[in-house]
Amino acid sequence: QVQLVESGGGLVQPGGSLRLSCAASGSIFSIDAMGWYRQAPGKQRELVAIITKGGITNYVDSVKGRFTISKDNAKNTVYLQMNSLKPEDTAVYSCNARIVTMSRVLGDYWGKGTLVIVSS
Repeated sequence: QVQLVESGGGLVQPGGSLRLSCAASGSIFSIDAMGWYRQAPGKQRELVAIITKGGITNYVDSVKGRFTISKDNAKNTVYLQMNSLKPEDTAVYSCNARIVTMSRVLGDYWGKGTLVIVSS
């Protein structure tokens, strides 16, 4: 059993910052990658940022230079630092992790999501 728990969402004014956290817990042998997705009202879910086990990162073009993904391996936690937020960043942000369990089974796991609203 693996669980992902996100935190850090909320209401912020345009130009402001937020930091999202996602902690993985449970029967974890290793984490291959962790990432953040978002889904805005009426839109499809999109990958925002991802970080691999080796620390390689990738971002959707719309957040490059504004968002930074990082991780703490000891805590099985991934962070998303979001700066210079824009109204179009408003969405439910969900954490995803590709995890190998103690049973050596690889699977994709999701958090429940955290709402980010960028508005004045």
